[in-house]
Parts: sequence; C-alpha cells; structure tokens
Amino acid sequence: MKYQSTRGGMTPQPFSDILLEGLAPDGGLAVPVTLPSIDAQTLESWRGLSYADLATEILGRFIDDIPRADLARLTHAAYRPEVFGSEGIVPLKPLSASVSLLGLSEGPTLAFKDMAMQFLGHVFEYVLDKRNATLNIVGATSGDTGSAAEYALRGKRGVSVFMLSPQGRMSEFQRAQMYSLQDENIHNIAVDGVFDECQDIVKALASDLDFKARHHIGAVNSINWARIAAQVVYYFWGWLRATTGSGQRVSFSVPSGNFGNILAGHIARQMGLPIRRLVLATNENNVLEEFFRTGVYRPRAAEHTHATSSPSMDISRASNFERFVFDLLDRDTDALRACWDQLANTGAFDLSHMLPQFESRYGFVAGVSTHADRLNTIRTTYEQTGVLIDPHTADGVKVAAPFVEEGIPMLVLETALPAKFSETIEQAIGKPAPVPAHLRGLSDLPQRVQQMDCSVDQVRAYIAQHAAS
Repeated sequence: MKYQSTRGGMTPQPFSDILLEGLAPDGGLAVPVTLPSIDAQTLESWRGLSYADLATEILGRFIDDIPRADLARLTHAAYRPEVFGSEGIVPLKPLSASVSLLGLSEGPTLAFKDMAMQFLGHVFEYVLDKRNATLNIVGATSGDTGSAAEYALRGKRGVSVFMLSPQGRMSEFQRAQMYSLQDENIHNIAVDGVFDECQDIVKALASDLDFKARHHIGAVNSINWARIAAQVVYYFWGWLRATTGSGQRVSFSVPSGNFGNILAGHIARQMGLPIRRLVLATNENNVLEEFFRTGVYRPRAAEHTHATSSPSMDISRASNFERFVFDLLDRDTDALRACWDQLANTGAFDLSHMLPQFESRYGFVAGVSTHADRLNTIRTTYEQTGVLIDPHTADGVKVAAPFVEEGIPMLVLETALPAKFSETIEQAIGKPAPVPAHLRGLSDLPQRVQQMDCSVDQVRAYIAQHAAS
C-alpha cells in the first residue's frame, strides 16, 4: 500500500513515511493510491471480532510495512477495556427504534478523538523506536483533538507535542483537560485568534520544508492519514452491530467541523461498507452544508467564523475536505490544484455542475443546527429517553431526523460526553452535566499554557527553542 498526494507532487510512499510527515511536501494531503475493497463474505466473517481485532483487520489493509503481529499488538494496546471503560469499547446506545448513538466518547478525554489518537500514540512510538528517531508534533485544536493527542502522547518516547488552540474559544472543561497536563513533552499554546488561524499556522510551518526537516515536524491533526484510517474502523464496527444480515444498509449522521470524521465514513463506503447516507451536520458555521446544498465552496474569514455552543465545530476551512474533492474529481490532481488555485485567487470554487453526484454517487446529504436547535434537542432527547447528549451530538441528532428511513438504522456519531460542555447542558435541562468521578477536580489543577499572538514567527521560535532533538 503506497500513498500519493492529492496535488500530485509526491513520490508514492509507504505508510510509516506519511505517518511521520503529515502534510505532503507539495501542500497536499496523503491518500492511498488505491483503496482496499472489502467483500460481503469478508465483512460477515468479522461479526464476532473484538474492536482491537477488527482494527487489526482494517488497518492491516492500509498498513503493509508493519508486520501483522506487531500491528495486532499495537491495536490491542490502544483499544483496551481499562482505557475505554468496557470490553465493547464502542457501545450502541438506542434513542428510538430507528436511531442510535454510536458511543465514541468512552475514552480518557471523553471525546471521539480518542478512538484514533490512542492508536496513533502507540504507532508513533513504534515507528520512532524502529528508526531511532524523534518527532515534534505540531497541531491545532478547536477543543477535542488537543486533549486526545496530548493524553495519547504524554510521556511517549521520542515525541513532543506543540498544540495550538484559540484563546477563549473552548469550554472551561476542554481548557482544563489540556492545560492541566504537566508532562515535559506537552506544550500548550493559546493563540489570539480562531481555530482556522491556528490551523493556518500549522500548515505554514508544515510548508516550511527546511524548518520541518530540521526539527522533525509531524502532524496529529486529521491531515495525518493515520487518523482517518483509524476512524474508518468504527464505521465497520457500527454497521456490524446495527445489522443482522449481509447487504443491509445503514445511515450515519456525523457532526462535522474539519471533515475528518465524516471523511472516514466516505472511505468506508468506498471500500464497500453498505452505507445508505452520510448525513453531514454543521452548526452556524455552515460552509460545508452550503457546499453540499449549492456546490459552491466558500470558506469564511476568521472574523466571520461564529463562536457557538458546539465550539469544536467552529471551523470555516475544513482541511480534510480536499480529500473528498479529490475523489469527486475522479482523483485528477490537475483539476484538484485548479480548484485550490481558484480558491486562493477568488475565495471560492464552484462544482455545482456535480451536485447530483453528491448523494447519488457518494451518499452525502447535509443540514444545519442552531443554538436553539441544540438546546431543544438536548432537552427533548433527555426527557424522552433519559440519555443526555452533548451539543455537538445534538447537532447530529437534529440534522439526522429528516433523513431517517424505515428499515434503515440511523447511527448518530456521539462526538463527546456532556460533561465537557456543562454550561450548555445546564441551559438546556436546568442542571449541570454529571462529571466522571476521576475528573471532578480537573478545574482545580494548576494549568500550564503559553499565550501568543496569531504569529507564525512566534510559534516557530517557540518550537525551535523547545523541540525534541
């Protein structure tokens, strides 16, 4: 299995190389040269597997430069009951006869990002040990990627983490999770800006090839293909638990910010998983919903990116969207580059002539959820089912509703537990969300964070001073 760049300027490379690189040298994103295909017989044979064994089977299709026995050891180290709270790892939580939550938030940071990050922590350490190398991870977070990455990589040999977050744009719980970590290899940087500007700094540093090589810079955001590959696993897991027979279709509703979570569903569908629809749910920052409704991709400037009550989705430029457009354009690197050149020159590109393909060929539909929708969805779901959901998951539940079809299970991807957003929960149901016992003193812990201007040069200088070598 080799990987190419969406923009065509990278010699195909094996998994371990793109794992450590992050952004491709030409500014594109790594994608498999060909996707593996899973037939119905193979899919049925996986019904009795544990989550770790299923991960070994699926990730083994994307990773052929790590021996299968070693890969199995890595997946079993990542997906342990003591890390995720139960043998099932990802439970199915019914809300009605047709709609269930796919419980992706049982990990150490109470968010779906743990599902990929726990594997990444182990595979990074494995590859770096084999190469006797070090890696400095530079990432950006709108709330959940940061804590999941830091908890997965804290204390890992050969890895330091520099995580940028938008000052004042995360919940109190999210900030406490990240900033309370005191490990020497963890560096939190609060940037005076929005998430998209943090992400721009990360991309600028990744595009500085001399700096990247000198300081061994890698990525842990979903621009890193390993994140996407690990997330593909839970789509197969959900399908296997929501169906009883071969060929039965399932729809997934996915709260979407940076497009990585739903991209993994797109990859699973392309591999042969019987997915009826991929329902993309946005909040008021609805650039992606606008694209799937109109065919025009028009990212917003930082000053027009709304601060909402589902803050992890307060993103107006979705990095992973490039991988989907690459497929939409039949993997034509010249056409892809033309779109991104047009985006740079005019602020938008128009693929409205391809609108019919969005659903008919790829299963994509989309919708928007507002603050009022979130509060209402949290309240009514709690009253009707006794299940408390976080604001992002509420966006997924609300947008899924018009696409529920008889006989086709709708799985809403639970993106976080309510404890992370207690202020909004209290507004919705009149009382705060319960906090797991082991995290109740989190906000009282001392916090360690560097505050900086929205400056590539400042961040570059800080990394150069503190990088692992």
